[in-house]
Amino acid sequence: MSPEGAAKMQAMPTPTPPKMFATTEAVAGELHAPRVGFSNLDNATGHQNMLQLIQLRWFAVVGQVVTILLVHYGFAIRLPLDHMLQVLTCLALFNMVSLWRSRSPRRVTNGELFLALLIDVATLTAQLYLSGGATNPFVFLFLLQVTLGAVLLKPWSTWTIVVITSLCFALLALFSRPLALPLDHDRGLWSPYIQGMLVCFALNAALLVIFITRISRNLRARDARLADMRQRASEEEHIVRMGLLASGAAHELGTPLATLAVILGDWRRLPHFSSDPELLTEVAEMELQIQRCKSIVSGILLSAGEARGESSEETTVSTFLDALVAEWRTTRPIEDFEYDNRFGRDLPMVSDSALKQMICNVLDNALEASPHWLRLEAAHDADTLTITVTDAGPGFLPAILKEFGKPYQSSKGRPGGGLGLFLVVNVARTVGGRVAALNRPEGGAIVKITLPLAAIVLEEEEVEEEEEEEEEDVAFVGNDVLPQSGTIESEGHDRHRS
Repeated sequence: MSPEGAAKMQAMPTPTPPKMFATTEAVAGELHAPRVGFSNLDNATGHQNMLQLIQLRWFAVVGQVVTILLVHYGFAIRLPLDHMLQVLTCLALFNMVSLWRSRSPRRVTNGELFLALLIDVATLTAQLYLSGGATNPFVFLFLLQVTLGAVLLKPWSTWTIVVITSLCFALLALFSRPLALPLDHDRGLWSPYIQGMLVCFALNAALLVIFITRISRNLRARDARLADMRQRASEEEHIVRMGLLASGAAHELGTPLATLAVILGDWRRLPHFSSDPELLTEVAEMELQIQRCKSIVSGILLSAGEARGESSEETTVSTFLDALVAEWRTTRPIEDFEYDNRFGRDLPMVSDSALKQMICNVLDNALEASPHWLRLEAAHDADTLTITVTDAGPGFLPAILKEFGKPYQSSKGRPGGGLGLFLVVNVARTVGGRVAALNRPEGGAIVKITLPLAAIVLEEEEVEEEEEEEEEDVAFVGNDVLPQSGTIESEGHDRHRS
């Protein structure tokens, strides 16, 4: 855009719509979000649950050390310190191995969680055996292991934990080292045994509340992600059906458009039209519109019949945006259109018809709401490309912002309307981007598209390789040496990002 044109546009007043809505922002899509499968979600949840067990185990190690020392030296109750500390050392070593395992990307299975709980049950049984067995007030910590198993494990594993802990309790009642702890229950809270039971109850309750809440939060987050993925799969299936319908319609429209083009060509040569400049101008305009319709049909067939990027070509971000804006502005009846490219240092990218159509859909929607004034701004923020489209229309209804990104959410009242922004959101999702919409306080709406540059920009190594290949091809042609296939091709057009 020339400085004179920019100054002219900035000097023109921006129309203010009569009706304004609240500036609530709606966001669809998740920036840099990898497209994960159901198994990956289970894997992430398994790792988080294992980390919860590791934290609980460290808490148990520290708590047991404090309790053993307090009972032995504070209450003067003799305990086999050497053996009990050896058990704690083994538990700490196992926990360090578990921590190392949690950093591995390998999936955490039910068997691994089951084994970890079995180790916890075994160490607790060993500690109770050395400190009074079933008469130890901390014997009820077995309930904590059973509860964790019920939350984390499959049903067969949970019932196995129940059976094993019950057997351990029974064996501790038969075989254990006696504990010099008087059962003076008549003293109430002054009884060491009652005090131990109170501490055990409080410990069980606190640990259950803390860790069961965390584990439940992990499971709820997994269920929410699964529901979101199912919804996204349903939307993508809907898009596929629309694509099949569009390609079928494009095939059907090809023949009538070709017929109209031939008829208009014949009319242009008729004396009645060639002698009338006004009619000739109208025929030329009709031919131009038919040519545009044929280009749209060709684009639909190209998008439906080829994988993303096969028809793409190498360009730069600024060049791509400038060409897109120039084409859109010449084919739409916009009165005042501001374009501000603030991308900065240009980067190589792959031109993509889906990306182009996504931006055009946003501009078309804004044009319908605000035919007098529009603004498009492109900016480079860290590792993202941000495209902001601003209009001076009536803004989004609160109900549409609430359901933003879902199909058939439109205030235009047309059957089948509301698919434009739905397609925009889904195209942005495929490259790990997001789309946000909000109303301006002074009236109008803003739609902001944020795309990760890693999904659309070519890496410098790829560009250098393509330039080297092109130079080699030129050298071969200059020496009258051709490749064995007899053609010279560049791999640049075959590279694309999803």
